[in-house]
Amino acid sequence: MIKLLTKTTFFTLLLSSITLLSKAQVGYDYAQYDIGFGGSVNQLYGDAETLKSTVAANVSFIYNQTPFVNYLVELQNGTLEGGNRKSKSGRYFKNGYTSILFRGQLQAGELIDYSGGGLMNIAKNFYLSTGFGYIFNKIDEKNINRISNTTPEFTTAGLNKSNELYIPARIGYEFKIFNKYNQPSIKIDLAYQFNMDLTDNMDGFTAGSSNDKLVQYSLGVKFALGDVISYRKSIN
Repeated sequence: MIKLLTKTTFFTLLLSSITLLSKAQVGYDYAQYDIGFGGSVNQLYGDAETLKSTVAANVSFIYNQTPFVNYLVELQNGTLEGGNRKSKSGRYFKNGYTSILFRGQLQAGELIDYSGGGLMNIAKNFYLSTGFGYIFNKIDEKNINRISNTTPEFTTAGLNKSNELYIPARIGYEFKIFNKYNQPSIKIDLAYQFNMDLTDNMDGFTAGSSNDKLVQYSLGVKFALGDVISYRKSIN
């Protein structure tokens, strides 16, 4: 009888501990990997006077070291366009590009205490990100003009095909959508990204005293996949 009571008490305590531990982890778990899809509006500040907006699409794979520290590789395909054939310089271009990008991303939730809710809970999803990218430029030969309208003998130098490095600096916000297990399963990403070209061929022109600068306004969605692991504090 005593042995039976002891066993019953032991298993009751064990099951209670397991239940409490399970409950304690609700809200702490997250997927270690995401896959993302998105698009951006591009504006290239280069050697052509007229600014034009174009679009790009991307797919990304993300490794989540924590819910708020992320590393990603992104493949992007799109167009860049600018200039006006009737302008003084006559510069006009259209670039159908492909790029690959590596970024590290730090969200505020890794650094701040948001356990009290309120503004801190909203602020936790703001992030800063940087890394490096490599772009493959392909200027449309039928859609580039390097000859000046006022001085026909003046031609702007440049390459129709080039590969070059660039440095991205990104600020954004990640809206986390939680599933029935209180895990962030879908993430909506809004961001502004400034890309500094390390050479000067995104627009097909090599001119001026500064390199090209690409600005992107981005919207994306990420889906959680892979193993689920626990964070040191509640995510939601």
